[in-house]
Amino acid sequence: MAYLNNIRMFVRVVELGSLSAAGRDLRASPAVASNRIKELEKHLGVRLFNRTTRKLTTTEHGQIFYRGAQKILEAVAEAEAEVAEVSNNPKGSIHVTAPLGIGRRLIAPLVPEFHAQFPDIDVRLRLSDRSVDITTEALDVAFRLGHLPDSNFRMRGILDCSRVLAASPAYLEKHGTPRVATDLIDDEHACLLLRFPGSKEYFWRLQMPDGLQKFEVHGPFESDDGDVLTDWALAGEGIVNKPRFEIAGHLESGALVEVLPETPPEATALSIIYPHKRLQDPKVRLFIDYMAEHIRIRVTEMLEG
Repeated sequence: MAYLNNIRMFVRVVELGSLSAAGRDLRASPAVASNRIKELEKHLGVRLFNRTTRKLTTTEHGQIFYRGAQKILEAVAEAEAEVAEVSNNPKGSIHVTAPLGIGRRLIAPLVPEFHAQFPDIDVRLRLSDRSVDITTEALDVAFRLGHLPDSNFRMRGILDCSRVLAASPAYLEKHGTPRVATDLIDDEHACLLLRFPGSKEYFWRLQMPDGLQKFEVHGPFESDDGDVLTDWALAGEGIVNKPRFEIAGHLESGALVEVLPETPPEATALSIIYPHKRLQDPKVRLFIDYMAEHIRIRVTEMLEG
């Protein structure tokens, strides 16, 4: 087991690019992570990494061993999954990623419920509005909002999330209420934008009478955290474009007011994507089935208040 743990640590160091990041991922201190790599190098009799004060890169031997190490870990995971299938006792860890808003409001509250039903399955949840590389991060499941590009991953649709444009009463009193969609591109209005390096969301797509239309909106504030945009909208700083369920409570209380309801934003698909081989793992299947069912229930409850 110690040798297998050393291999796991080595693979994560290669994938994450640092000992400290790999240690955090595997719940080990940097010292433990470093010792595991040293033990592995001693066992193999070769150096696996070139180390400098700023950079860690694999040697030629390290690159060769990485390819073999991946196969070893995949074989172990498949064997464990087969045993769990036969024993009807799935166990182990599931690595999951989700956007911040979806993760905080939908996924995170359901994780303890899932764990209570399946106590031998641990869930490691990472939240980010940035697009995370599933392969590089060695993730089992990713929740995604929006249209998905063609890929080698499998996808399971959960539901279509209606979206809404909203602003605070204070903002509307100061700047006026947009009457038509083209008002959004006037200098008088500030749109709160979700942006980060590589982001493609530099426009809003609205449902117009003659079909979907892109609007290149602008504003003084932008963030890579969707919840920050909601906070700004509540503070009267601009108009936000959000899935309706995320701000349903604010709409019901009157803290936010829907604008342009006749030309709402295009609905967003919420989906689960995963590597094809992951569905062969019973714990991953259980997690996907559980989340798909209970997310639909939770969204309905949130929209109905």
